[in-house]
Amino acid sequence: MIDTTERSLWQRNKWLLLRRTTQFTILFLFLLGPWFGVWWLKGNLASSLVLDKISLTDPFILLQSLASGHAVAQPAVIGAVTIFVFYFLVGGRVYCSWVCPINVVTDAAHWLRNRLKLNLSWSVKKSTRVWIMLTALVVSAVTGAIAWEAVNPITMLQRGLVFGMGLAWVIVLAVFLFDLVVTRRGWCSHLCPVGAFYGLIGKRSLVRMNAAERTACTDCGDCFRVCPEPHVIMPALKPAHDNDASVILHGDCTNCARCIDVCEERVFRFSTRFG
Repeated sequence: MIDTTERSLWQRNKWLLLRRTTQFTILFLFLLGPWFGVWWLKGNLASSLVLDKISLTDPFILLQSLASGHAVAQPAVIGAVTIFVFYFLVGGRVYCSWVCPINVVTDAAHWLRNRLKLNLSWSVKKSTRVWIMLTALVVSAVTGAIAWEAVNPITMLQRGLVFGMGLAWVIVLAVFLFDLVVTRRGWCSHLCPVGAFYGLIGKRSLVRMNAAERTACTDCGDCFRVCPEPHVIMPALKPAHDNDASVILHGDCTNCARCIDVCEERVFRFSTRFG
């Protein structure tokens, strides 16, 4: 039997708080060096060095480097493989919800959008971000430069915190306003090529959200209201056939666990893709 007794504030926001702690901790570790001279983590989310020993590389950056014709050092390849394997195991778009600092900006825009009851939404196809991803690779090949890094809001935000925001404020504000007044969850869900890349990895990843107690669902809709990609829930929560899997297998799922936070009936939990 599902325990439906009232939960504490911590229980209703546990995973959100853990996500925020993770995001700000990672960002702070990058800023420790420039701000305080403590170089535990050098570089940025595109390419970094941990404790001067472990190289980590964003696989999407590596692909752009290869497309541009740059010589790629062995540590960069090993770092990209390490990151790829990690997100293949824990869920590709975990990067979007647990690591990316722009997620804090877009979540804030979504919160304010709901508070102001702004319902207008420009229709943007989800395939747009895939086309932007492919365009970045083509432009990298044509120009010989890592194209997306020139306009990447994630990199610009981190660089701005170190050297002064400048133009970075414009880019970050544009992302915020796009999500606020143009379309719901517009940047992460429809435009960001980094999210598109990790979504491809996430299609086969091991760790998954699971509507394991879906028979306890009361159709309150809370999970759909908080989910950044609500279309991923329905196949697992309300399957076409009784024997369909309760595991959310869609690559768009960010494993943010907000559905666990808000569900009073405790329908959702973490599991593997095998349920």
